[in-house]
Amino acid sequence: MYFDIFQSKLLAELEKPLPGIEAHFKLAPYKRLIGKNAREKDPSPKLSAVLALLFPKNNEPHILLTLRNTYKGVHSKQVSFPGGKREKIDTSFEQTALRETEEEIGINTKSIQILGKLTEVYIPPSRFLVHPFVGVTPSSPIFKPDAHEVSEIIECPISQLLDDSIIKEKNIFLTTTQQKMKTKYFDVNGHVVWGATAIMLSELKDIIKQIV
Repeated sequence: MYFDIFQSKLLAELEKPLPGIEAHFKLAPYKRLIGKNAREKDPSPKLSAVLALLFPKNNEPHILLTLRNTYKGVHSKQVSFPGGKREKIDTSFEQTALRETEEEIGINTKSIQILGKLTEVYIPPSRFLVHPFVGVTPSSPIFKPDAHEVSEIIECPISQLLDDSIIKEKNIFLTTTQQKMKTKYFDVNGHVVWGATAIMLSELKDIIKQIV
């Protein structure tokens, strides 16, 4: 499928009601709080935004993921979408996602078209309420990752994301429960993609399945 056709179909699909909780629970390690329930439990969460960036490579849509560097924090060395905390200079969550993407992977965000949003995800260990956006670039970007934040750029073909065999399960230590729990994850090129990123990726996968 040519990327422009994929892009137009994805735009139309993102304008429809989102899969939301049904897609989230397919990869959630435990029953997470979402939407109104999350805000009632934590009325003043830390606010953030991320970008699920899609781009053409080898005649196929790919999605960008990053491997975080090691640091003191609950998300150290995890695979994630580019993004981060909303700052006072940001006029919207969309701007947060774009600013953080440019800072983390060095791509000129003027080339990115935002197609829509995914369902918000609340992360109990860090108390972040994440606003995920879906964007596209017309060509494969030249990445210049910030060495302080990003350890590795991961380019995942959409065909790989749609392959259910990459969904696996193993015991992962959860800071929320302070114990290991059997948790589903995406095995992307040998990388374990779990938690909030897997939840958002699961929703995006369900959306893309409707157009390919």
